[in-house]
Amino acid sequence: MVALMGSVGLTPTLNALAAGKQVALSNKEPIVMAGKLIKDFEALYGGRVLPVDSEPSAIWQCLQGEDNEILRILITASGGPFRTTPLEDIENVTPEQALRHPTWKMGQKITIDSATLMNKAFEVIETHWLFSVPWERIEVVVHPQSTIHSMVEFADGSVKAQLGPPDMRLPIQYALFYPQRLPNSMIPRLDTSISHSLNFDPLEPNRYPCFSLAIEAARKGGTYPAVLSAADEVAVQAFLDGKIGYGGIHHLVEQTLSEHDSLPGETAEEVLQADAWASARAFELASG
Repeated sequence: MVALMGSVGLTPTLNALAAGKQVALSNKEPIVMAGKLIKDFEALYGGRVLPVDSEPSAIWQCLQGEDNEILRILITASGGPFRTTPLEDIENVTPEQALRHPTWKMGQKITIDSATLMNKAFEVIETHWLFSVPWERIEVVVHPQSTIHSMVEFADGSVKAQLGPPDMRLPIQYALFYPQRLPNSMIPRLDTSISHSLNFDPLEPNRYPCFSLAIEAARKGGTYPAVLSAADEVAVQAFLDGKIGYGGIHHLVEQTLSEHDSLPGETAEEVLQADAWASARAFELASG
């Protein structure tokens, strides 16, 4: 299992794949930075990436036993702590406010990414590479309860969903013991003895500018995704440290991407070179 924050997870992931291993991938950055390279390593050496992140795991589970055309993949997003905050107030929210995720308990970096929806964009990128699904067939829908973790719609209109409490223990166990499903009393269960609501809302692009920015960078390819990941890491830390405002996260990442001269991104060296450049440049911009 690779569960290292940031770009440091890329090299061990590639080394494990090169050794023909199955890799349970917990952090998003390696496949966000170098999705094509990881898929090339899978094909060349016979290793395989198994998703641990809850939404890609849900998609993976929905696809078990299926050999049919995927019409759409629907990735759910809670909407974060600012889902209903007036747009004019979002620019000035504090780190303390941004760290109050309504449904998940996570580390600071991923919690801020969940507020900006950068994390959800990373999951779209993951999904594109893990399941070889075209960008235009991946959608994000706001689902405040975080009970449905993702859905897959097939050609006949049938939709499969994976449900459960917002807890990482199930996707972790599923990846570690795949293809077996083992009983575990430590994993919380969906309580159907109480009333539940399942709500869906469309994503508001103006509320989450980081999301659109990230998808654009991913679709450009090359080393833009590596720069995206690195700049976001610096921007989030700068926000937590009080160096920039909440709205500055998007602006800092956007500025770093705009200054980047992309490399093909066909080797780990190129990807890591772009990552190092972006980290340094974003730090300069945040400090200025």
